[in-house]
Amino acid sequence: MAGPTIHTVAAEIAGQRVDNFLLRQLKGVPRTRVYRLLRRGEVRVNGGRIRPTYRLAEGDRVRIPPVRQAAGGETMAPSAQIIQRLESAVLYEDDRLLILDKPSGMAVHGGSGIAYGVIEALRIMRPRAAFLDLAHRLDRDTSGCLVLAKRRSTLRALHAAFRDNAVDKHYLALMGGAVAPGRQRVDARLRAEAGKGGERVMRVHPQGQSARTDFTLLTSYEGWSLVRATLHTGRTHQIRAHAASIGHPVAMDRRYGDGQADQALRSRGLKRLFLHAEHLAFDLPGHGRVEASAPLPAELQSVLTVLHER
Repeated sequence: MAGPTIHTVAAEIAGQRVDNFLLRQLKGVPRTRVYRLLRRGEVRVNGGRIRPTYRLAEGDRVRIPPVRQAAGGETMAPSAQIIQRLESAVLYEDDRLLILDKPSGMAVHGGSGIAYGVIEALRIMRPRAAFLDLAHRLDRDTSGCLVLAKRRSTLRALHAAFRDNAVDKHYLALMGGAVAPGRQRVDARLRAEAGKGGERVMRVHPQGQSARTDFTLLTSYEGWSLVRATLHTGRTHQIRAHAASIGHPVAMDRRYGDGQADQALRSRGLKRLFLHAEHLAFDLPGHGRVEASAPLPAELQSVLTVLHER
């Protein structure tokens, strides 16, 4: 193999974490292997060892050792079919932003046994983009609007907008039972706890982080309610945890849902979490108002059609 390569950090990527920088440079190399290179000190910045969280500065010299693919064919590269699917899911793109209609079942990033996620795939799809990073997250089983930044300055502005609750975020959810007409506000703090099998769950707790969700009934069905959920904060699993806390869990929610009720929907063709990020809007300095909407996926719409016919 060739020897190590030296990369000098340009101004446009200054501030990026070194682990994210490496994941972009070492396309096709699994995340686990990239982090192993960092732990072993095989990647050096200005001649010294660094942690994965180190943020690069303009002019830093990054030494990357030669890396060969694992003999077992271990790779994080998405298939041509996945790339085509993601390309067709782009809702908006310019030189600063990319907004995607994320498919359900695809994680936003790889790790913990996931070979690749949306961000790794998009970095492969946009090889000329010097910078590309997630502005926020969606759960793996949630579909809909996902924002990525193509500049470090844009990422900082987006992080500030999400942190300050300056982003309008609307979701569609099918919730169990008869949700009361009109708008129902849930203003309940959430705290992470260990659930069954040690998985992380969010529970309403007075010592948790502040969280507010507004649920507005759109349509009532027999035993189910189609609701628009508006987020005013951005906690992990917020909609799902708040919905369960008021006795109306989201359909097909493995962590917070009603397994018996979900079984009836499964027989009607629903095979995924019924939660979809349908719309978001925000103001970006120097850019103006940005809005994007993602249509309800066909597999969710077909379930509503069946419920309506009943």
